[in-house]
Amino acid sequence: MIRKSKLTDGTAAGQVGIKKKSKVPGVMITQFIETLPEGKSHPDFTRKPIALTIQEGKFAFFKAIVIGDPTPTVTWSRNNGDVSDTSRYQSKYDPTSNEHTFEMPNVAPDQADTYKCFATNEYGQAMVTVVLNVIEVGYKKDKAQQQAADTIAGDFKTVLKRKSKVRPKFEQPEKKEGEIDPKFWELLLSADKKDYERICAEFGVTDYRWMLKKLNEMKKEREEEQAQFVKSLSNLRPIQVNADGTASFEIDMDLIDQSSSIYLYKDGEMIPYTKELGDKLKHSLKQIGKRYIFSMRDLMPEDAGLYQLDVEDVNMFSTDFKIPMVDFLVKIQEVKAKEREDAIFECVLSNPFSKILWFGKNMPLEQGDKYDIEVSEDKLIHRLVVKDCMVADKGIYCACAGIKSCSAWLVIEADKDAQKGKKTARKTTRAGGSGQDLQKIAKEQQAKLEKEKEERKEQIKASEEATPPPAAPTNTPVVAGSTVSKPRVVNEPTITGSHPPVVEATTTGSSDETSKREAATDVRSGHSPEETSGGEMLNQPLAHAEPGITSGLSNIYALRGKSAELQVKMNIDSDATWFKDGKQLNSGAGITITKDGNSHELRIQSCSDDSSGVYQFTSGEHSTQGKVTVGDVPEFDPDDLHKFSKPVIVRAGQNAAFKMPFPPQESLEVNWFKDGTELKDGGGVNIVRERNHSRLLFRDCLRIDTGEIKIQLKNPFGAIEATSELIVLDRPGPPEGPVKTVETTSSIIEIKWNPPKDDGGSAVTNYIIERQQTGQSLWTKLGDISADKTSFRDRNVTHGKKYNYRICAENPEGISDALETAESIMAGIMILAGPPGAPKVVSASKTCINLTWTPPEDDKGVPIIGYQVEKRKKDTNQWIPLNAANEPIEDIKYAVKYISEGSEYEFRVTAINESGSGDPSPPSAMVCAKNPNMRPCFKDPEDFIVVRAGNSARVKICFEAEPPPQITWLKDDEQISAWINIINTEGTSQLVIPNSKRSDSAIYTIKAKNSVGEASFDIDLRVTDEPKAPGPVELEQTVHGKLVISWAPSPDQELDDRLCYMVSQHDSLNRVWKTIADRLFTNTYTASNILPGIEYHFRIYAKNDMGLSDPSPSPTWGININKVPVTSNGVISAEVSFERPPSILVPLKVHTPPKGYQLFMTCAVRGYPTPTVSWYLNDICINSDNNYYITNSFGVCSLYILRVRPKDSGEYKVVAVNSFGKAECSAKIFVRD
Repeated sequence: MIRKSKLTDGTAAGQVGIKKKSKVPGVMITQFIETLPEGKSHPDFTRKPIALTIQEGKFAFFKAIVIGDPTPTVTWSRNNGDVSDTSRYQSKYDPTSNEHTFEMPNVAPDQADTYKCFATNEYGQAMVTVVLNVIEVGYKKDKAQQQAADTIAGDFKTVLKRKSKVRPKFEQPEKKEGEIDPKFWELLLSADKKDYERICAEFGVTDYRWMLKKLNEMKKEREEEQAQFVKSLSNLRPIQVNADGTASFEIDMDLIDQSSSIYLYKDGEMIPYTKELGDKLKHSLKQIGKRYIFSMRDLMPEDAGLYQLDVEDVNMFSTDFKIPMVDFLVKIQEVKAKEREDAIFECVLSNPFSKILWFGKNMPLEQGDKYDIEVSEDKLIHRLVVKDCMVADKGIYCACAGIKSCSAWLVIEADKDAQKGKKTARKTTRAGGSGQDLQKIAKEQQAKLEKEKEERKEQIKASEEATPPPAAPTNTPVVAGSTVSKPRVVNEPTITGSHPPVVEATTTGSSDETSKREAATDVRSGHSPEETSGGEMLNQPLAHAEPGITSGLSNIYALRGKSAELQVKMNIDSDATWFKDGKQLNSGAGITITKDGNSHELRIQSCSDDSSGVYQFTSGEHSTQGKVTVGDVPEFDPDDLHKFSKPVIVRAGQNAAFKMPFPPQESLEVNWFKDGTELKDGGGVNIVRERNHSRLLFRDCLRIDTGEIKIQLKNPFGAIEATSELIVLDRPGPPEGPVKTVETTSSIIEIKWNPPKDDGGSAVTNYIIERQQTGQSLWTKLGDISADKTSFRDRNVTHGKKYNYRICAENPEGISDALETAESIMAGIMILAGPPGAPKVVSASKTCINLTWTPPEDDKGVPIIGYQVEKRKKDTNQWIPLNAANEPIEDIKYAVKYISEGSEYEFRVTAINESGSGDPSPPSAMVCAKNPNMRPCFKDPEDFIVVRAGNSARVKICFEAEPPPQITWLKDDEQISAWINIINTEGTSQLVIPNSKRSDSAIYTIKAKNSVGEASFDIDLRVTDEPKAPGPVELEQTVHGKLVISWAPSPDQELDDRLCYMVSQHDSLNRVWKTIADRLFTNTYTASNILPGIEYHFRIYAKNDMGLSDPSPSPTWGININKVPVTSNGVISAEVSFERPPSILVPLKVHTPPKGYQLFMTCAVRGYPTPTVSWYLNDICINSDNNYYITNSFGVCSLYILRVRPKDSGEYKVVAVNSFGKAECSAKIFVRD
């Protein structure tokens, strides 16, 4: 057996079903109750499943996290299949991470689908969809299926022997009386239960119990037949028209044998098809996984009919394609809307249509938060409202009615006034519409349809009188095709269309015709001869006239207290008997039975509850029957009606509610209307229909929601309406413009405007006037005026100045948007200044031309506030302003900077006062944008430069000259060597020695020469290095208290004429070294204040521009200097030795200085002889790097960095070496950003 899957709504009976928004995009929430209890919440997703594309055979899974109180129950489903197979689908929950997992091990291609995750608790339901795509491995092809498809698409004649249970019209046998069309059962077998009543009414079947019993038997038989070829059937979607003008239906079908042949029928005739919708054939059948999609293009009226899909010889699906005879009288038009504004598409149809299809960007649109779909009472005017338009809503929108369609663009203009990053407020205005009076067009069309209906009635009546009636069949069940009468109600509804109306004999209030009936005072029953079985005209004369019923009875509705008539027509004059509920009736007791020839009539004088029942007419072997139901038109309680009629007044943003009680009745239809347009549940509208009352709720009302609210109650006996009004109070609209200038003088400006079109529901109390002077940004409030005045006199103005005004309307709800003047208004008449003097060129260069001018001789009595300068290039006619008129130059001089070198210009100046710009001055003389000729001169050059040997030497000299000079460099008045680079650029010249040596020290001369003159400059360049230490030091005392210190010269003395010496001293009383002589250019020095009994030490340093050399120590002078060595036992004692290897007394420390700060690192080293200390950064010696200042003062080794950089980070190491050994220490530096 095959079970058809069915999608069910998560809202239970009696629940509200309020749509809510989730913070997570793509999650749809339905809340079951209007107000949640405190502390409780509906379900929601904090993490939704993510779409997955995976290879066949892999492990696929979805994860989701949900919240809600009480804890929601999570379930999973798929659109096209079942997920109950635990071997393929597994649902898991991890309480530690609160994750719900849906797993599919060894995923297969047939599992590719759209999956849904539901989270449900007692207060609501949250739902999200996710797509699984499965990539098939390898190349798979079913040859049998391909051959079968090719057979159908190609040699179609070979399969024409197949037959459908629904026979073509030309093969249909003559239908027997009471026989039901096979099409009826085929449609029921594929339809949902909710469509049973409509199909029965269409085919005239009234015995529902018999129908359901037989249908269940047929379903069992059909499912047993289908099980031979199909594993499952689901998602049977009836045929419908798409946005692209095609029609299609869908079915999910899992075939047992993929090579099974698939056939398509239309009204019992087999139709060829292709696998893709193309140019070869009109029809196509496309397969996507288990889904089969039938499509049909180039739709025509003859495409209407019953379409069936069979597998082998078993029917799988049947759907009826109906094409209503309707067209567009007014098509939808292009709409241009601003961001956050509502957009409206409108159209008018040629015939009433309850619901047309709307598409946006090829996607179907439904009533909801984003869209409102409105239909007028006469079903002719249809509207689509796109609410709160965004830029993403831009695109093509389409309206489809039957096979007719029309489309138009929606263009969204971005709000230029919106602040960046902020969402603008929603606008209350609407854009679009047809631009025509749709109500007038609809009324004209309604009148035209009424006229056509009356003409058809006259034609039928004339045909009836001219054609003898045929024999009537015997009494049979009342079904489609049998001889039935047309139910009539006085003041019956208007039936419009291009074909004669056909009314079934079994209408009981469920069809559209019955729901449209109004209250009547007289009821008759009867059919014309043209409305007999099959709807054919039986106008052929009968050879043998036998008794028969030509117009029988049908079910009717009668108003209590009114009269009703039952009429039967025979083909010959014969006697008859009337029965009610099986009892014979006679004239009397409110019933009159009459006979007029072939016409028999039963009249009920005043209908009551006792009049209800089944009435039967019998004449010989022939009989017909119909049911009479007596009832009343719905009524309202007068108190409730009075209460409802009072207007509901709310403020913008608030909710508005209407409630109307009424007595409970059967078959009661409740509809709500706003300004004549029926309201649908969804979006900001919530409609609740209960047994004894109905409520209407508008959420977050806008001003445009103001209008007439109407409730309508309908039953088979008629309709009643009650009217109220919704008034939404809001701030008023802006005053109506334009702002008119009534009067302007040197001291007064009077303006006038019109009241706003929309006062916001409350009377305007006053207007607020503000003013802005032209050229300024500040708006100043001038005051408030009462609402009865729409003009204002500004007496505080200055002659010649221009002003802008804006007016706002105010009511109790707030202040409106402002109405501004389109142009500035000047106080008094315009007085312009005279022309200034012609501009004069003060100086000119290739980048700037300086101008000056004189003020106008006549300012006309109005002060000048500034000037505007214009330029004109030679050989052109265009004057280009150099400053805006609202940014005048206050001085009488100006530097023109935006010029092209070598071009010639002339300039003119205009004086500006409060009235504007006056006449321009005469133009200046033509001037060329180039530098003036000048003798070369050097700008702030350096005359002495010292460079360490081995480094590159760069001498950069800046100069000014016009025309550009010729540059020459000399070394000691001779030509420079070829390996010395000279780099000349505009305004600078640079001499570069890549790897300098001491021999490069010299006097370098730069010479600049042009046509105006020449100039030269000498630079003393010294290439040197750290000096070597002086030679041995000798001490000699020739005079008491003085000591002569002499030393051998440094080896660098002959190479560096700027070499000098420095002498340092420390004694036994003060062990601090101090400098006693500096910048000595000799090799001797006499130290004074040498005292006896004190030990003295001296150090001699060589010094040049690079710094100090290592010291040359002197012998010790002082205590026991002349003492004779003491002998002990004839043995001379050994001298004490101070020699030792280097050692680290205080190591380096780790530093983390910020970028750009100074850094000072120290460590202490000892050893004798004095060790040589070297610094390393990341094992690279930095002693000669100028970026580091390194000193060694008596064993205290220091490194100083003025501003640390990121590249100074690393490991710093100090290495001390002497003849006895080596010592080292290290630390890391981290430079912070």
